[in-house]
Amino acid sequence: MNVSILTLFSFFILNVKAEVYRDRFLEQYNKITNPESSYFSKDGVPYHTAETLVVESTDYGHETDSEAFSYNVYLKAVYGAITGDFEPFNDAWDMIERYMIPRLQTNSERYDPKNPGTASGITVGQDPIFQELLDAYNTTEVYIMHWLSDVDNIYGFGNIQGECELGPEANGPSFVNLGQGSLWEGFNTPTCDNFTYGGVNGFQFSVGNARRSYNYGAGPDADARAIQAAFWASQWANTSTVSETLDKAAKMGDFLRYTFFDQHFKRAGNCIGELECPGTTDKNSSHYLISWGISWGGSLEDKGYSWRSGNSVCYYGYQNLVAAYGLINEPSIRPKAATAVEDWTVSLERQLELYEYLQTSEGAFAAGVTNSWNKSYANPPQEYKDASFYGMWFDYQPGYADANPWFGFQAWTADRVAQYYYLTKNERARKIIKKWTDWIISEITFDENGDFTIPSNIKWDGLPPDTKVTVTAYGQSIGSASATARTLSYYAAASGDTTAKKVAKNLLDALWNHHRTARGISLEESFSSYTNFNHKLYIPLANWSGVYPNGDVIDNNATFLSVRSWFKDDPDWSMVQDYLDGGAVPRFEVHRFWEQSDVAVALGVYYMLFNE
Repeated sequence: MNVSILTLFSFFILNVKAEVYRDRFLEQYNKITNPESSYFSKDGVPYHTAETLVVESTDYGHETDSEAFSYNVYLKAVYGAITGDFEPFNDAWDMIERYMIPRLQTNSERYDPKNPGTASGITVGQDPIFQELLDAYNTTEVYIMHWLSDVDNIYGFGNIQGECELGPEANGPSFVNLGQGSLWEGFNTPTCDNFTYGGVNGFQFSVGNARRSYNYGAGPDADARAIQAAFWASQWANTSTVSETLDKAAKMGDFLRYTFFDQHFKRAGNCIGELECPGTTDKNSSHYLISWGISWGGSLEDKGYSWRSGNSVCYYGYQNLVAAYGLINEPSIRPKAATAVEDWTVSLERQLELYEYLQTSEGAFAAGVTNSWNKSYANPPQEYKDASFYGMWFDYQPGYADANPWFGFQAWTADRVAQYYYLTKNERARKIIKKWTDWIISEITFDENGDFTIPSNIKWDGLPPDTKVTVTAYGQSIGSASATARTLSYYAAASGDTTAKKVAKNLLDALWNHHRTARGISLEESFSSYTNFNHKLYIPLANWSGVYPNGDVIDNNATFLSVRSWFKDDPDWSMVQDYLDGGAVPRFEVHRFWEQSDVAVALGVYYMLFNE
């Protein structure tokens, strides 16, 4: 066992002098798991928020995403470390299998790795890992979480596990996709579409050749976080009590390699031209980074087809050195496919290089890289070519532009660098995380009462290696603060940096002393964005119209609210309506499941690291 991990366990055998942060962890954990706190559905699925009237990464508070499921696994792993009870950890992974890894994957046996998915006017390469995954697991189905779930089936599609559009009466979480356009322009669509709802051809927005089909998408950072949590559980638990769950984490790590590949399995690096940049027959289509997404799907008819794709966009905030390290080095979660460990070994090195490439002169990380300039394999300006990373182009707005300025991604990913440094004492990781830590400590302030202010939003200027970062807004965020505290805790434990430890402790104390509620840790937030309830929808196909299961009409006159008429039944809707009528901006407390879990994990880790 690694010396650093032995240090982490020393609290079990030392005389405990203080258990403040253990007790705080348990109090927070008990609040989260208390049914009256409303973090979980009747089926035990974690909601995005305990409150319903929330529109952000999901368009309704009681939808959920793979992020919440991964945090549930992480929360329960730390609970096991502190109490010795790992059954909740096992149950949390069972929930992933029960509700987030799709069972409806019709025609998956007809997937052709030599033609993983055609695209009009684009050369497409071959899938080089399908056969070894089939050999290792004897399945043609993808073992990855779909990212979005309508937990209470409020949209009424009824895409519950293994079924397609059973309708509003279906009991259980329903898979959905977020519509095209921005969050406020989009409208949810069913993952499996047999033309029961929507328009004549369901929710198909292509002209001609509409087919009854299904499609899923993954946010790979969540799957990587679940694997990261499983790795820590493998270090904290008696392996026999969690062995079946660790096997599942290893399998997910195997399939997570689809995140390494270009969207169309085209050459990774210097890929210019939809036709000119070639598809490959081998792993030359792999950039070996945790990209923005994985997609897969197929048709519903007999003897149909199925397809898979990776992603060309790689963001600093999604990288996970700990997941890579665990899949390589921990036998209990080592994937079985022939080249998986080799691939993750390359990925670990490539991720470190990406952090070095994207780290600004101040210490923060900047944006990401893409293998497909302008999302069309276009020819980038020369200055971007000169600043390329393995032939990939620096991208100011990888993925969703609205997410990129958010400071929380900085804390999330820096935490994983700090954990990796703690585990390995890797010198490159030390330099990366020290520079980041020095920067963030200089940006955090505490008032006379001990409450905190941290960066909220940032922006970048310039190209690597001369990229600079500017903090554009400061404020308070529960999850960003707790993730920053955990980052500083791991760095302090590994390096002996007393300032980092003090700031970590002060952040955790501020959260506890100033923001504790009956449900957990929270802030009262303003929601001026609710003017967008009247925002017109983006319709991907001209003159398309359709109908939701509840009768809400989707057409050129539709708004965000008009196709979500059930929002008007929300117990807090009156304050939104008052705002839309010219009244005050709505303000209320929000308890995001991921933030509540992040706080708990930070408290538990601080206790384990420092025995306080």
